[in-house]
Amino acid sequence: MQVSDVEDSASQLKKFQKELSSGTVSLVLLAVLAQSRQPMYGYQIAKRLEEVGEGVLAGKQSALYPVLRNLEAAGLLGSEVEPSVSGPPRRYYRITKPGREVLREWVAAWTATRDSVDNVLQGGV
Repeated sequence: MQVSDVEDSASQLKKFQKELSSGTVSLVLLAVLAQSRQPMYGYQIAKRLEEVGEGVLAGKQSALYPVLRNLEAAGLLGSEVEPSVSGPPRRYYRITKPGREVLREWVAAWTATRDSVDNVLQGGV
């Protein structure tokens, strides 16, 4: 294998990971907020994903905020800005009732997709 082949392979992997990530970030954000008893601000959500998500955002916390805004615009999240004693005000997000319903649908779709892909990868087509 030549150096250019390795670079192409690495580039292809990075592209594949980016495509997978873009389809799953909304799902995991809704799940994290559904599991939380309290509203959470962006940094808390990112830290929680680092703890349990094994690289869902892979150090790209800035990618989290546009997705949070889109989910809020769609009515799946609500938010409130609260003052912070240690810096600028923080926007706290919580999942809405429609967000919980969408989460259930997305989890079912994710499970079906994962099972189908696993079946193909394991040769059980």
